[in-house]
Amino acid sequence: MIKRDLSSFFLYTLSFFLLWEWLRPIEQLTDTDSIEMFIIFIVISFALSFFNVKWVWKYYIKIIYILLSINKLHYDEGLFHSTWMKDFFKDITENLGLLVARNWNDLSSEFRSLLFFILLWLMVYLISYWVLNRKRIFIFFFMTIVYITVLDTFTPYVAKAAIVRTVVAGFAVMGMLTLYRMIQKENVSTESTYLRRWMVPLTVMIAISVLVGIAAPKAAPIWPDPVPYLTANNDKASELAARDVHRIGYGTNDSALGGPFIGDKNPVFKYEANGKTYWKMETKDVYTGKGWLTSGTTPISFRQEDLVPVYSLPKTVETIKESARVLTHVNYNYNYFMYPAGINKVLKTEPLDPEGNDFQVDTTNERISFYNHEKDPVVPRVFAVEYEIPKYKAKDLVQTTRFEPTSMNAEFYEKYTRLPEKLPSRVKELAEQITASKTNWFDKAKAVESYFGKSEYTYDQKNVAVPDTNEDYVDQFLFDTKRGYCDNFSSSMAVMLRTLGIPTRWVKGFTGGDFLQYSDEASGVQVYEVTNNNAHSWVEVFFPNQGWVPFEPTKGFSNEITINYESTGNSSNHQQTSTPPVKKPQQEEMDNTKTPNDSNPFLDMKRIWADTKLFLKNNWQRMMLLLLLFAGVAATFYRVRGKWIPYFLLIVYRFKKKDDNLGAAYTALLQQFDRYGLKRKENQTLRNYARYIDSFFSTREMTRLTVIYENYLYHQTLPKGTWEESHELWENLIKKTIA
Repeated sequence: MIKRDLSSFFLYTLSFFLLWEWLRPIEQLTDTDSIEMFIIFIVISFALSFFNVKWVWKYYIKIIYILLSINKLHYDEGLFHSTWMKDFFKDITENLGLLVARNWNDLSSEFRSLLFFILLWLMVYLISYWVLNRKRIFIFFFMTIVYITVLDTFTPYVAKAAIVRTVVAGFAVMGMLTLYRMIQKENVSTESTYLRRWMVPLTVMIAISVLVGIAAPKAAPIWPDPVPYLTANNDKASELAARDVHRIGYGTNDSALGGPFIGDKNPVFKYEANGKTYWKMETKDVYTGKGWLTSGTTPISFRQEDLVPVYSLPKTVETIKESARVLTHVNYNYNYFMYPAGINKVLKTEPLDPEGNDFQVDTTNERISFYNHEKDPVVPRVFAVEYEIPKYKAKDLVQTTRFEPTSMNAEFYEKYTRLPEKLPSRVKELAEQITASKTNWFDKAKAVESYFGKSEYTYDQKNVAVPDTNEDYVDQFLFDTKRGYCDNFSSSMAVMLRTLGIPTRWVKGFTGGDFLQYSDEASGVQVYEVTNNNAHSWVEVFFPNQGWVPFEPTKGFSNEITINYESTGNSSNHQQTSTPPVKKPQQEEMDNTKTPNDSNPFLDMKRIWADTKLFLKNNWQRMMLLLLLFAGVAATFYRVRGKWIPYFLLIVYRFKKKDDNLGAAYTALLQQFDRYGLKRKENQTLRNYARYIDSFFSTREMTRLTVIYENYLYHQTLPKGTWEESHELWENLIKKTIA
């Protein structure tokens, strides 16, 4: 072990600077904020290790700091407020499930921060172990050099100064550790004058090397800096690389779509309803080639409990009346209502202005807003909505085959089929190719919707391109990258249908979220939670006799509409109507995994995983409490193992009668002496070690037992009754280690 003195302090300081180099690029290359919180954690960890603080206090201090940091970074409540702790532990449980499912992209920011703290904790422990015990740090030094040079080559991070700092710190640490190894091996003097004679030449050598390296001429780079990011998709990948990383969630600016985003599990709202449904925020009607805009604004005021003035379902469409109650999260800061398609009324809104609120709907984009009597925006916190779920009939959906001025306003039709003049012609050619065999608008829309399920299209949130100045967003996705998320899929479907003369609009909002619980077991009303990860976009197609009908082209998503398919039976007057039954959330999860071959082991595993997730949702608090209790008990038992293991060994070997048990018993005795603090030195013979033990305990029992053990090692046989005779010696020695 290295003594805690000025020299070891320098070792710790230089090791800290090496680890710091791993954190410097993070804030520049990612959206990680408050990097100083992690740096402070490293400082605390190194300080606790340097001062050799007891392990219990190390754990307490680090855990408290981690909780304090996560609370400050991600929660508004105070550290000692129970609400955030409950949410945080719930978040951990959910993210552990995502880890098991290898769904890395959906991990929450809180859980990522926790994992980063744990990683830094392990890194500090490993560095301390390498420096203090192994007295070697070359591997970590080499990895640091590789890390910063790769980032310098392939990212915008400039590592010129970082390389110099790393070389200085790395060679200084390795030089000092070499000195300590020599001192230990040769047993030479450790006087300060001796240390100075070593450190002065080391410092001079490092300084000269660094100065020569900086001043020396260097070859010009072969590639630009940074080297363009390349993918295996196509030759234009370097031009299509994403430039900006955004956090997923609802936003109002969609003029420039594309680029990657990171997941965000922060909740937006909860709702109580009889089933899961999509939630609209707004629609947009102008495609620019880069994104979507709204053609204008036509706000109309209405009162609470009035019919909302949005395009309603025609009377020819059969509907089911439903209602839902919404509670927005405290972090939701828009004055817009989220609502299901087919909305009729907004009810029981809070907070209410005593002098009257103003409800407004922009009939151009169908965004519903909330204001007080002074026209100031107000965020709705609690409200209820009444809406209608349409039950379409297939025979009605397939009636529209072309634009008829008698059934649709010409200006309306032109508005929702408008396209940019520079839209590449191959977009229309592809749409015509997909729908060549279809004769009506509905079948054409379904054909385009199904087209994106082909294997060549990939749902991806990370490696998503941004169109160049002369590129079209939809054209790029359809023919070049074929990789993206909901905005790519929905925009492409809407534009392709417009090239066929079918009116469409782009819809933004949220998917139905995750089932939490039943609000009332008797009524069966279900509670769902919607997070930023549920932000979504889809397509609505207009049919003159059916209104706006939703479609879901995004791969992996499903917003199925209810359609009655009528078929003629044996009698021409007999018709059968089939509608899907209403299912509870658990039934939905189980039914989604069923196929005609129920013996498929992979599908069985999926069903087991669905049951496991539901169990974790309902019992995560108890499991977390039991896990913490078990971890605490296990840690305590491990820490005091030197006190209970002797009793365990005495019990185990008391019932063993065979003579060849001597070998295992003697080895267990050596391990117990090691735990007790009587370590056997490297290259020390058993006879010498036995004499050391006997002198420590003032006995000759260890020497006598060792003679018997050596005979066993050399001959591999023992006279009958040896273990019975030597067991008393072994037991007496074990008892001496019991404090």
